[in-house]
Amino acid sequence: MSEQQTDQQVGGPRFAAPLDVLVEGTATPVTVDGVDIALVRDGDDVYAIRDECSHAAIPLSEGEVEGCEIECWLHGSRFDVRTGSPLNLPATEAVPTYHTTITDGRVLVDVSAPTRS
Repeated sequence: MSEQQTDQQVGGPRFAAPLDVLVEGTATPVTVDGVDIALVRDGDDVYAIRDECSHAAIPLSEGEVEGCEIECWLHGSRFDVRTGSPLNLPATEAVPTYHTTITDGRVLVDVSAPTRS
């Protein structure tokens, strides 16, 4: 499938970022089909989580990343970027996550089917 076909499909994976711009230990904010996402690289894996804390509507990409956890800077809620599950209070609701694919150095994210733990 060509790059142009991937970007023109209805639903399905969309280009989010070049893999080489994602720095391990940080979150990279992107918007895919109008959905704000934080991309988090952990080694060879890239995770996509909605860029909004479920407790305070703060961009998660502004918080700290440690391994597969991202922290909301406002109240300290931490989320597992693999599942979106909250790991501590005050957040009690999961944040949607999205399937990622890496193809030819490009990170693709499918925002048409969010998952929530």
